Amino acid sequence: MSDSVIFQELTTNSGMKIGHATLNRPNAHNALSMDMIQLLMPQLLAWQQDENICMVLLDGSGEKALCAGGDVVAMHNAMASQPKSMPESLQAFFTQEYQLDYLIHTYTKPFAVWGAGIVMGGGMGLMNGGSHRIVTDTSRLAMPEISIGLYPDVGGSWFLNNMPLGCGLFLGMTGASMNATDALYVNMADYFIPNNLKTQWLESLKQVPWGNHSAANRDQLSVLCAKQHQQHEALLPEAKVQPLQSTLDELATKTSAADVAEQIMALDAQGDKWLSKAQKTLQAGSPISASLVFRQLQHGQSLTLAQCFEMELIMSCRCGEFGEFQEGVRALLVDKDHQPKWRYTSIDQVPNETLVWFFDSPWQANANPLQHLAKE
Repeated sequence: MSDSVIFQELTTNSGMKIGHATLNRPNAHNALSMDMIQLLMPQLLAWQQDENICMVLLDGSGEKALCAGGDVVAMHNAMASQPKSMPESLQAFFTQEYQLDYLIHTYTKPFAVWGAGIVMGGGMGLMNGGSHRIVTDTSRLAMPEISIGLYPDVGGSWFLNNMPLGCGLFLGMTGASMNATDALYVNMADYFIPNNLKTQWLESLKQVPWGNHSAANRDQLSVLCAKQHQQHEALLPEAKVQPLQSTLDELATKTSAADVAEQIMALDAQGDKWLSKAQKTLQAGSPISASLVFRQLQHGQSLTLAQCFEMELIMSCRCGEFGEFQEGVRALLVDKDHQPKWRYTSIDQVPNETLVWFFDSPWQANANPLQHLAKE
């Protein structure tokens, strides 16, 4: 059980240590389970307090993924055993996952994330909080929740709103995957380093003259990563998102989820496999999920990061209760028939009162399990 995350402390030339956490479920693309969250949280807190730790590095074992998301099959099983109610295990998972994500966002020491391979869903939640987010030639980032009847959680209300105009709406509604160039463009990554240079980069980390001043350590890590980025910038893949920016600007002016979807579907995708796939994913995806993406980004614009996680916990628990999420996971990952029976056939059929319910707290006033985040 404890092997699902490997913890090491790497000694540097200056005598300081680097806390190195490796997600270790390679056969499951390092999908985030409850025990992984419960291993990471105390260790990251301990490293934050340890004066000998100069920085933390998070990566994934194997070549295929940093983390392909949360363990949604386990969630499906919990929902299937308790229909039309909110399974306690689901609430506990989301509560602890978002606490972990928030800790990474607010970490007081440099926190590097090596985002190679698949970085999706829960993996995006882990990566996005890092102070130094590294993408590689193998990186493939996405928030594909529309295909399983969920919505872009793990801070999506925050980070999708911090992208260039319209990008968050497009990526949230289509689940489109981003390469390294796209991730840098939409503020989901800071540096590009080819994946085959990881060992060399780790060695160079040990040569840095680390001290016990976090701001100075952060600056030194930035210099090291920027140097690597500049040396290999020519290897960056072709941009997919930026060429669409003028169209994405228009998405941000739309006043309903149905209007946004209509505009995305009207784009000319002839000869563009990436855009064509994005359109197909939107078309096949949950109308409720598409509607929730639009609403969460509207609500999230005026919220702090802590408030975004608080809102998302309400939304995620409601998703666990409603049945759309369970059906989406069943069709994609359990029965694998790829024939989800969504509650509504189109976005404009989703009733307003249904969407309002997803944002209506299931807890009494001041009882949200994440309300303490805003006070920390």
